[in-house]
Amino acid sequence: MRAVWMPEPWHVEVRETEKPVRKDGETLLRLRMGGICGSDLGSYRGKSAYMKYPNIIGHEFAAEVVETDSPDLHSGQLVTVNPYFNCGKCYACRRGFVHCCINNQTMGVQREGAFAEYITVPTVRVYDGTGIDPRELALVEPFCISHHGVSRAEIKPGERVLVMGGGAIGILAALTAHLQGAKVYLCDIAKEKLDFIGANFPVDGVVLNEGPEALEAEGMRLTDGDGFDVTVEAAGVPESFVDCVKLAASRGRLIQIGVSARNADFPFLLLQKKELTAMGSRAATKGDFMKTMDYVRRGEAPLSRLISKTYPMADAAQAFRDLDEHAGSYIKMELEF
Repeated sequence: MRAVWMPEPWHVEVRETEKPVRKDGETLLRLRMGGICGSDLGSYRGKSAYMKYPNIIGHEFAAEVVETDSPDLHSGQLVTVNPYFNCGKCYACRRGFVHCCINNQTMGVQREGAFAEYITVPTVRVYDGTGIDPRELALVEPFCISHHGVSRAEIKPGERVLVMGGGAIGILAALTAHLQGAKVYLCDIAKEKLDFIGANFPVDGVVLNEGPEALEAEGMRLTDGDGFDVTVEAAGVPESFVDCVKLAASRGRLIQIGVSARNADFPFLLLQKKELTAMGSRAATKGDFMKTMDYVRRGEAPLSRLISKTYPMADAAQAFRDLDEHAGSYIKMELEF
């Protein structure tokens, strides 16, 4: 079979490799669609905080069942997979927080990924995607990442939320906040992205980030000087975290979803002065998968609008080159297997 490999930064290739053989407790899947995410782009650029090279990449995807020993699955069934593998032994796992296992291995990052014509995975990680278009099912995983983070804020209807970052994770964070009843604003440095988001997703406003002082002034204008009840850092940029601290209201909540290997230098006195609650967010749970798929099935989450371009698997290298070159305007690239 063929698989998409990233042997080193700036290098993607499609190679022949051995087709996997299913073991007891596993399900053999045939890939249908795969999404290239911001962390994949970070791995391509050599800026990932977690990537292990060389590796088969990919962790957001839709597939169909080929062979399984599960009575709940059948051949040809459309599914997606929870790609975060936990150790089962660390303190987080022993307390049931398996999504933030200290030894976590995500498919396509620390362990072999999904972008191959066939894969085997533990059956317990396979979730029924019946009724969802494969293009959208491949985007459920990033929706879960956003849903998990925003849900940590326990948003109340009518609260004001600012999301920093106009990539897929930021857009889906804004969508989640909207579905939870918030008044949502999304901020990015790319006007083209903001125009697209404002026209295609249920946000109450978009904010062009023209620098810290201008952004702080605009944030105060939008909130009558109060600040935002919830700020969400979804860009993976330390400077955006600083903006989230400054723009949060007193007793506000700050959610950190974005990933960066860089450090943030921020006015930590504001955490005390405003009595802020700052929370990290990692991966997602089975509950996030179930909830987000319900949203998609009910037509409340137009995930297909995120797709900027689709490529055949054989053109994976070109897809990464294009995404790198057009990161300011493209949202989501997909590979068709």
